[in-house]
Amino acid sequence: MPAPIITLGSVSLPGDLVWADEFAWSPVAQSSEYSLTGALIVQAATRLAGRPITLEAKDSGAGYVWVLRSTVLALQTLAATPGWTGTLTLADARTFSVGFRDEGVLADPVRFIAPLGESDAYTLTLKLQTV
Repeated sequence: MPAPIITLGSVSLPGDLVWADEFAWSPVAQSSEYSLTGALIVQAATRLAGRPITLEAKDSGAGYVWVLRSTVLALQTLAATPGWTGTLTLADARTFSVGFRDEGVLADPVRFIAPLGESDAYTLTLKLQTV
């Protein structure tokens, strides 16, 4: 059986990246304030987009998941495209339409030896949000 993978657009990623903030978001936006009469006014609506999806190459039991430099460069190319959106397919087959957040691709080399080649390993954090 092949190892599960995650895809972001045309880039394949290891299937064991962890969705770190999967449950740190609510689909309901709510605000409340008091009226001049002292009554509490509550407004609530369903959020249509903006759910953060942070994929991290960390596994608390087995250490870190590594990706190749060539994969990091492919992700950087996507993140450098203004307004880029694409499909994220997780290893469990859930799909989301996403775009990059602020610092969308964070990667650190596993070895700090120059020069770095296409097959050198990196740890990875992807910061995405639903669109």
